[in-house]
Amino acid sequence: MNRLDLHSLTPQRMLWASAGVAVITIVLKTLAWYITGSVGLLSDALESLVNLASALFALAMVTIAKRPADEDHPYGHTKAEYFSSGFEGAMIIGAAAAILWAALPRLLAPQPLEQLGWGLALSVASSVINGLMAWVMLRAARVHRSIALEADARHLATDVWTSAGVVIGIGAVALTGWLWLDALVAIAVALNILREGFHLMWRSSQGLMDEAAEPEVLAQIHQTLEGFKHPAIRFDHLTTRRSGQRCFVDLHMHMPADWSLGRAAALRTSVEQALMSAVPGLRATIQMLPSNVEPRFDDEKDPA
Repeated sequence: MNRLDLHSLTPQRMLWASAGVAVITIVLKTLAWYITGSVGLLSDALESLVNLASALFALAMVTIAKRPADEDHPYGHTKAEYFSSGFEGAMIIGAAAAILWAALPRLLAPQPLEQLGWGLALSVASSVINGLMAWVMLRAARVHRSIALEADARHLATDVWTSAGVVIGIGAVALTGWLWLDALVAIAVALNILREGFHLMWRSSQGLMDEAAEPEVLAQIHQTLEGFKHPAIRFDHLTTRRSGQRCFVDLHMHMPADWSLGRAAALRTSVEQALMSAVPGLRATIQMLPSNVEPRFDDEKDPA
């Protein structure tokens, strides 16, 4: 799939597709659990239910993030995507708790499994669907710089590994006759998705605290500024922050004091446009200063 195709796969379209895939996998995995009685497959079905809720919530947040800036939100609404990532993390943790609640009694009192062939076939089919969806979504998330899309894609990828673990566990039960392996696999699945849930919540919190732009974005910014390098011009005090699909950069541009305001403003406009062209979604703000002037930043003092 080429880059042009990925640009056409907007976060909204991808999340609608993710919700549709979640419905299909819920049906397949619930049917697999129903015919086998496997608590491992039940845990897999519960995670797909979380996928559906998370995709719908992410869709709502992405829609809000697309709203233009207004008087109350002069920097836009792009941070709404971080709420989606945090919500998805919380839902994953809730699913892990539900899986543990269902699996622990089975570990103490194992129950026989039935029609394993059909159950495994349905689980594998749903994993293939999820795997393909996650692959496309991750690529689209990088193109659109959407943390909500990335979070949903990583959750789907985790679901694929979850299903793989369940299939291996049920296969081991069939080969060994050790029924307790089914519950043990379900517990391992819960612990794995618990880790992913905490990771997503951490990513969300960092975004809400104005995390700096990614290293590759910073490298692109510095490379662009190098194109304007001149003995009479220098840049410093560069700071960045991420806000969903947007990225903001602030810096100082020093130039000769005898330049006219028009000349200095024209250069600043050229630099800002070059930066925003080099990094999609970037908003650049440049403060002009004479070469012999250094801004003074006083550290904020704690009240006595």
